[in-house]
Amino acid sequence: MDDELSTLHKTDTWDLVPLPPSKIVVGYSWVYKLKTNFDESIERYKARLVVKAYSRQYGMDYEEMFSSVAKITIIHTLIVIASIRQWHISQLDVKNAFLNRDIQEQVYMTPLLVFT
Repeated sequence: MDDELSTLHKTDTWDLVPLPPSKIVVGYSWVYKLKTNFDESIERYKARLVVKAYSRQYGMDYEEMFSSVAKITIIHTLIVIASIRQWHISQLDVKNAFLNRDIQEQVYMTPLLVFT
C-alpha cells in the first residue's frame, strides 16, 4: 500500500480539496494480490487503490470511464505470431501504469484513510 500511495503522490494523481456543494463523492477500495514465482513461492504482495466508479450516476458525475485491459486471447495470439515469425519475446512487469488520457471532468473521491 505504501508503494502504491507513494507512486500516486509522485504522479500528482489528485489534489486534496473541500467538496463543493452538489458534488457527489465516489468511494474507493483496496485490491490485494499475491504475486508468486514459478515454484509458487511468494514473490511480493501487491496493493492497488481502486475507485468505486460504479457508484457514479449518469448525467450527474461522469461522462465516460474506460480502462484498457489485455484479454488473454490477444496475448496468446501475439505469442503464436511471434513464435511463427521467430521474434524474440521479453517480459516486463510494470509496477504502475496510467493507460488513460487525462480526464476533463472533476471527480471527487472519499479522502484516503492512511495509518502511520
